[in-house]
Amino acid sequence: MSRVLPWVLLIAAVIVPARGFESKPAPAPADETKPQRVFEMRTYYTNPGKMEDLHKRFRDHTCRIFKKHGMELIGFWTPQEAKDGKGDKMTYILAFPSREAAKKAWADFGADPEWKKVYAESHKNGVIVAKVESVFMDPTDYSPIQ
Repeated sequence: MSRVLPWVLLIAAVIVPARGFESKPAPAPADETKPQRVFEMRTYYTNPGKMEDLHKRFRDHTCRIFKKHGMELIGFWTPQEAKDGKGDKMTYILAFPSREAAKKAWADFGADPEWKKVYAESHKNGVIVAKVESVFMDPTDYSPIQ
């Protein structure tokens, strides 16, 4: 009996802790009839010397106008290093209930009289943004944000 006990203890030591690492069941398939929340990643490349103007426009106006039109602000980032665009590049992510909602929100935003005024005012000393890239993204089933 004393020869069996070490084997039982060894097996218990291996199996019991491993139980916490069991795989979870796969999530249920997405409901194809329900619009899926989408994320849009936008990258702005500014004209030389215009990054502070872009930050000011977002800080003082754009973020509030985005929210007014149902755009959910996820976050804003700028590169840390010059090789990655420090000083002339900003990336941000918005969320929308669906692609259709995003299309409507952007149309409403572009037609907003307040935005048109802010846009015109911000360009009095030259055009701020040289280029915009936009990518719509779907979250993966394991993404912590859905």
